Amino acid sequence: MDRWMTWILVIALPLTVIGDILHWPEMALFWLACIAIIPLAGLMGKATENIAVLSGPRIGGLLNATFGNAVELIIGFFAIREGLVQVVQASLTGSILGNLLLVGGLSFLIGGIRHPIQTFNQRAAGTNASMMLIGVVIALVIPAIFTMQRPAIGVELSIGVAAVSLAIYLLGLFFSLFTHKNIFNYTEDLSQEEAEWGMARSLAVLAGATAAVAYESELLVQTIEHVSRALGWSEVFIGVIVVAIIGNAAEHSSAVLMAWRNRMDVSLEIAIGSSLQIAMFVAPLLVFTSLFVGHPMTLVFTWPEIAAMVLGVALITLLSLDGESNWLEGAMALGAYIIMGLGFYLI
Repeated sequence: MDRWMTWILVIALPLTVIGDILHWPEMALFWLACIAIIPLAGLMGKATENIAVLSGPRIGGLLNATFGNAVELIIGFFAIREGLVQVVQASLTGSILGNLLLVGGLSFLIGGIRHPIQTFNQRAAGTNASMMLIGVVIALVIPAIFTMQRPAIGVELSIGVAAVSLAIYLLGLFFSLFTHKNIFNYTEDLSQEEAEWGMARSLAVLAGATAAVAYESELLVQTIEHVSRALGWSEVFIGVIVVAIIGNAAEHSSAVLMAWRNRMDVSLEIAIGSSLQIAMFVAPLLVFTSLFVGHPMTLVFTWPEIAAMVLGVALITLLSLDGESNWLEGAMALGAYIIMGLGFYLI
């Protein structure tokens, strides 16, 4: 983890604990929790990557694909437990848009400034884009359409859609890690890397960071309603923009760094793969989790959320069809993200 991220963690985490004990203003606790989660997410990611390298390419690829969005899952759990289902749905929308348009756009833009034309694995990008169409356009649009006719079927339909999405996601992992692993590059990258930490240290760091993220996430969720009222921000905007960016900040920086180094395959795997994981793994798990905590969450999103996700998937698919990227394409994706963010802020 970078030195500046370490300093942020060393300062923000103790301040959050002290503030919680001394009952500091909720606004201060909210922002301190947001700041602390960013390096903690990076620490979890680094620990997972080290465990993945030590475990071998197949198990490592499975670990990265399964735990890449653990922070969003933890935040979502605590938000659902507090009954903030709308915030969770909005954060899922924001994570998908953020990974596709913000991360993808920044990667194209920053990488394109240094390398005028960057190439990437067109077949892998196409496979991930097809999975995204299933995960977003079908799995998240269909519930909204059918519940227009009968709103009462939202929970039952969401459970069925979640089960199918999860099954397809697991089949996709089997496809990329076993039967068609030659198409994808990230398993080869894992086998060529060397672990910085041993297995014992990696597991200890992962356990400690996960516990700290759980603590910070609970504090973050408890202060959302106050921040929403104080700043005049809707809970949807907080979920779509603030919570989503906080949960993905560490991944965002990694993707942009890979693009700067002209490793666009890895950068796109982070951007598109993370969005795919949110839509087809994290969202279904949160649906099932919500049933046990007494606040059922459906996959019935608002039409602005659906429109934004569908257009985001369509745009990044079009930009990746030719297997090449440049800075102008990145600027277009970023422009689309800013426009959508402005829309969510104003509503």
